[in-house]
Amino acid sequence: MNQYTSGLSPRVTMGKKRKLTVGLVFDDSLDRPDGVQQYVQRVAEWLSAQGHEVHFLVGETIRTDLKNVHSLSHNLRVRFNGNTMSMPLPTSKKVLKKVLADHDFDILHIQMPYSPFMAGRLMKIASKKTAIIGTFHILPYSKLVIFANRLLAWANWRSGKLLDAVTAVSPPAQEFARKLYGYDCTIVPNPVRVSDFTSKAKPKKNDIPRIVFLGRLVERKGARHLLEAVAYIHDHHLHDAPFEVVIGGKGELFEQLQHFVRDAGLKGVVSFPGFIPEVEKAALLSTADIAVFPSVSGESFGISLLEAMVASPGVVLAGNNPGYASVMHGLHDRLVNPLDTPAFAHMLSDWLADGVMRTTAAAEQQRYVQQYDIAIVGAQIESVYQKALSTKHRK
Repeated sequence: MNQYTSGLSPRVTMGKKRKLTVGLVFDDSLDRPDGVQQYVQRVAEWLSAQGHEVHFLVGETIRTDLKNVHSLSHNLRVRFNGNTMSMPLPTSKKVLKKVLADHDFDILHIQMPYSPFMAGRLMKIASKKTAIIGTFHILPYSKLVIFANRLLAWANWRSGKLLDAVTAVSPPAQEFARKLYGYDCTIVPNPVRVSDFTSKAKPKKNDIPRIVFLGRLVERKGARHLLEAVAYIHDHHLHDAPFEVVIGGKGELFEQLQHFVRDAGLKGVVSFPGFIPEVEKAALLSTADIAVFPSVSGESFGISLLEAMVASPGVVLAGNNPGYASVMHGLHDRLVNPLDTPAFAHMLSDWLADGVMRTTAAAEQQRYVQQYDIAIVGAQIESVYQKALSTKHRK
């Protein structure tokens, strides 16, 4: 962001840039490929490529394919904001002091909201020379989640004063952080590695149009609403030419959705390949004439939308929730209310019928998504770090 690139001291100007030691702090585990985990890893890879030393200071994590992972707590699996996640049990201050003593961190980058039992404790005992940056990621799915965040804001009000800068990944996340936590956030979006999806995804022509859903099969992600719209198309003969639907992902609704497809007479139309590993996402999205993400709520951003925009040779449609709408800026004709089955079905049938319109949309999306590339967003994050350090050193 431009406001972060001005006023830097000579020690931290882009021309004489310090090599930093950065701790990316995340109370959850890195063992699952969810959105914040992807953000943390993507930022780490970019920072490392710039010559910075990066460490993951995380909750209970067993994976061994990443360098400098410090698993600092035992975690408890919980359901939160429509997802399964884990939260740290109270972490030993001795463990936290050792990791801080072993590594002279310039930056602690906290993923927010954070737990008072791990990240909060780490912040309180960090060196006064360490700049503490927060990034706010979530948007609430329910009143219960809002209430839980009010309690968390109360529990973290002392440690929250230690933050030197706070960013949010989207305007809705920024507003939620302001209203419940009182944070004055600058927006720095989630990044996508455009090259990953252009190099691994090789679009190919399908024999018939293909609709692709990719995500967890849980209520708020909306796969059921997509299938209801497809059934409506079938029952009302909105598009009688052949097409296919691929539901990529696993989750608690997996068997229920399969039963729905069978009962609706869609068995020859809809397939369920199951869980799609991260390395195979681009290949699946590259077969999508229509990539659909009909989430109804709880989205603070829409990294999956950006990945699909890069990889898909067709149009990307999204549920009209605040997080997704903020990503689809200027592409609002591709937002849909997943709960309005007839409107959803008519939108799908219109896009199914017009291959030229899909190709034009894909070209627009390819241009639009470049602003979210990690090369651009990574530089914005680095500027936040440098500005915070410059301010810290002047105190």
